[in-house]
Amino acid sequence: VYLGGLTPSGVPERELSPHLRSRAEVGRILLASGVPTTVLRAAVVIGSGSASFEMLRYLTERLPVMVTPSWVHTRIQPVAVRDVLRALVGGATMPPEVSRTFDVGGPDILTYREMMVRYAEVAGLPKRLILPVPMLTPGLSSHWVGLVTPVPAGIARPLTESLRHEVVCGENDIVRYVPPPPGYPLGFDDALRLALQRVREARVTTRWSSASVPGAPSDPLPTDPDWAGGSLYTDHRERLVDAPPEALWRVIEGIGGDNGWYSFPLAWAVRGWLDRLAGGVGLRRGRRDAAHLRAGDSLDFWRVEEIVPGRMLRLRAEMRLPGLAWLEMHAETDDAGRTRYRQRALFHPHGLAGQAYWWSVAPFHAVVFGGMARNITRTAEQAAHASGGTRTLSAP
Repeated sequence: VYLGGLTPSGVPERELSPHLRSRAEVGRILLASGVPTTVLRAAVVIGSGSASFEMLRYLTERLPVMVTPSWVHTRIQPVAVRDVLRALVGGATMPPEVSRTFDVGGPDILTYREMMVRYAEVAGLPKRLILPVPMLTPGLSSHWVGLVTPVPAGIARPLTESLRHEVVCGENDIVRYVPPPPGYPLGFDDALRLALQRVREARVTTRWSSASVPGAPSDPLPTDPDWAGGSLYTDHRERLVDAPPEALWRVIEGIGGDNGWYSFPLAWAVRGWLDRLAGGVGLRRGRRDAAHLRAGDSLDFWRVEEIVPGRMLRLRAEMRLPGLAWLEMHAETDDAGRTRYRQRALFHPHGLAGQAYWWSVAPFHAVVFGGMARNITRTAEQAAHASGGTRTLSAP
């Protein structure tokens, strides 16, 4: 079973891009091998980790106004990754006398421009202004895509070259052998919602590019590149602590409210004032309990999203932001028996405003988040020393 690229009908193979020619050649070699073969041909696969989809995602999210090549008018038949997986699995059960090529596509035929417009609608972004410029060649387009998105130019170039010709299914014979269940194949908008739901549901327990267990076929896989899954910016800090993990946890669980945020109080106060000016909650909510937290508690302009007593606290920001933000704090014991504090701030930007926000505050992270890590661990050490409960930082 081989998944290749959908090639345009009526176009001589010599006129195709090297990318599509190579896909077609592999399919021919396998079909001529004498081994029963199912060759599936798909255009743009909608799901995290698909380079074509990631290119669509980043272009639309980062550019409210786009000067684009003429290939934005090319017609494409995108397909949801769930439908591709179903066809791949079904291809392995084909009768031995069936050895052929099958086109695989979703129910919608759209131009690339229409795909960007609909992506913006599903993602809740303002309407995008798209201005095609015919003189942008595939080579220039690939450098333009590489500049705007994290998709490398070496990958973007074959993809953009392949967009010169429309890629629409010429047949739908696959349904005779792999009949779709009710509700399938998925439409373009539904496939987009599945690809975007991970961050909407705040399922960011791990870094997307190294997630050990993907939640759905539309989620990134461990083997996907770092740029799969959309932008998720992270500030990560770790420190060894000369104190028992229990002492460290008491400081973590007591954060916020009257205890403050352990770094640059003026910066936190200003952020709270700005949030209130924008109609947000600011820092006025404080804490429900001075010492203990539970899931769902409000904590200044955060909300306790998850808490594992003694180990982990995850807060979700409820301040006014052009995106979604989380703050995680962990109290751990490493293999050498040492107490380790681990802290992550995560931000998923919403459109260009979100990108601009992250990079405008990034220079202050060392002061705010670095200071927080230092002062939380220092406070835990001071409390442990005062009670006589110290712990060595060296390995046994």
